[in-house]
Amino acid sequence: MKKEDIFSHLKNFSVGIAGAGGLGSNCAVALARTGIGKMVIADFDTISAENLDRQYYFAHQTGMKKVRALKENIESIGCVTEIEIHDIKLNPETILKIFNNCDIIVEAFDKAIMKEMLIETLLTRWPDKALVVGSGMAGFGDTALLYERRLGNNLIVCGDESSEVSADNPPLAPRVGIVANMQANAVVDILMNRKL
Repeated sequence: MKKEDIFSHLKNFSVGIAGAGGLGSNCAVALARTGIGKMVIADFDTISAENLDRQYYFAHQTGMKKVRALKENIESIGCVTEIEIHDIKLNPETILKIFNNCDIIVEAFDKAIMKEMLIETLLTRWPDKALVVGSGMAGFGDTALLYERRLGNNLIVCGDESSEVSADNPPLAPRVGIVANMQANAVVDILMNRKL
C-alpha cells in the first residue's frame, strides 16, 4: 500500500494518549508522522530537565506543561494531525469524558497505579475500545525481549512486561523509544485494518 493511501485512511481516526512523558511524547510524535487525523492528549505534569534524556522535549521547554509543549513540537514538525490537549490528572470520570470519541487509546503512564486505573476503567466501561499499553522498558539492551502481546481482541501490551524502573535500572531513551514506537505501530496496525 502506498504512503498516501495509508495517510488518507489514518486521517479518519482519533487516538487518545493518556500521559505525555517518555512513552506518550514519543508515541504521539510517531503517530502524528503517520497522518493520524486527531490526537487527544492528557497529562498534568510539567517538563523537568532530568527527563529530557528520554522525552520528546527540549531544554528551552523546561518548566512548561507537557501537553502544551508536545502540541507545539508536533505542530513544528508540520504534521496535519489535529491536537487536542487536556492539562489534567486523569481519573475514571475524566477518562470517560476526554477519550469518549477516540477510536483507540494509548496508555503512557509512569506509575503502576495509574496504569491499573486506566486499564480497569476502559475494560469495564468500554470493553470494545482498543487499548495499547506499555509495560517493561527499563534499562538497556535485550531488545529481543521486547514484544507485542494481544490479550483478547482489544488489549495490546508492548514491552517485556518485567523490567521495572529502579535506581539501578532506570528508563533510558533507547528502550523507552522502542516501546513507544511499538505502541504507535500497534495503533497503526489496528486502524489500518478498520473499515471506514
